[in-house]
Amino acid sequence: MEIRRGVVRAFDAGTYKATVQLEDSPSFLAGVPVSRGLAAAAITAGRTCCVLFFDVSHPEDGMVLGVY
Repeated sequence: MEIRRGVVRAFDAGTYKATVQLEDSPSFLAGVPVSRGLAAAAITAGRTCCVLFFDVSHPEDGMVLGVY
C-alpha cells in the first residue's frame, strides 16, 4: 500500500471517479475511484487530494480518500 498526494484534475459525479495528477508527476491518472464518504461538491478541479493505492501499477485499485 502507498499513500500519495495529488491534485484533482477532473471528477465525474455519476461514476464517482476522478482524474488525478500525482505530486511530482507530469501525467494524469484517469478513473481513480473516489470515496463515497466525500461530498461531490467538495471534489473540484484544482483541489489537493490524498490517494491510497493498494497496487501502484493499477490506479483503479486505489481510492481518493480526501480533498483539502
